[in-house]
Amino acid sequence: MTEVSETDRWMGRLNTVLLILAGVIVITPTVWMILSSFKFSHEVTAYPPKLFFTPTLANYATLSETTPFLHYGFNSIVVTASSTALGMLLGAPAAFVASWTRITWPAIVTLVARMAPGTLFLLPWYVMFRHAGMIGSYWSLILTHAVITMPIVIWVLLPFFDNIPRSVFEAAQVDGCSPFRIFRRIALPLVSSGLAVSAILAFVFSWNYFLFALVLSNSDTKTLIAASFNFIGEGSTNWGGLMAAATLIALPPLILATIVQRWLISGLTLGAVKG
Repeated sequence: MTEVSETDRWMGRLNTVLLILAGVIVITPTVWMILSSFKFSHEVTAYPPKLFFTPTLANYATLSETTPFLHYGFNSIVVTASSTALGMLLGAPAAFVASWTRITWPAIVTLVARMAPGTLFLLPWYVMFRHAGMIGSYWSLILTHAVITMPIVIWVLLPFFDNIPRSVFEAAQVDGCSPFRIFRRIALPLVSSGLAVSAILAFVFSWNYFLFALVLSNSDTKTLIAASFNFIGEGSTNWGGLMAAATLIALPPLILATIVQRWLISGLTLGAVKG
């Protein structure tokens, strides 16, 4: 039996401490947000912070009474699900073609577009959609959010497609398969875990994106993340209501990530290892 050295013991303890520290850093803002949603606004900003307080549901009651929260939630689901589907529809074939041809510069262009600030696209899109009469429509939000979802899909799926042995595609070509049939019948089933990972990440990023929905929507198509801006006024902010809205907005991505975390981690690990 191999004896564990003192150095290995210390490294193990250090890793444990670092993991605990990282967990505290990651989870503290979330816990603070949830606790603040049960406080009155003056208690949220109190200094020193109140760790012990009498919980109240007033913020959630105000949220349901003053805003059509369910309608905004429906809008968020429509925009997020549709933009995710559009990103998958465009991004998956693009990733396959980039992997097939070994030409990655178009994928790099989409990544550069994703890294650019949203304000770079906002004015041209606003002018274009205004002339087309699409301001306040679902389609204006879905198309703009595709700029967020499509690069994520492409860059998550690229390593998955790269990991498929070329001999598999060559054998299919010998049997007379067209590139489209290879993509649909062979490549997609082999990267199913990557499709799940990219869809989840695209959904989360689209759900949480704020800028486009704030400018291009109206009262009928406003999303939850844009509606939360109503709690910020000139010279005053309803912190309790804002924290309650933020808690409800964060629930769907948190629940989704919790349900699929096993597949998410295994998919990201598989895509990161090339072999």
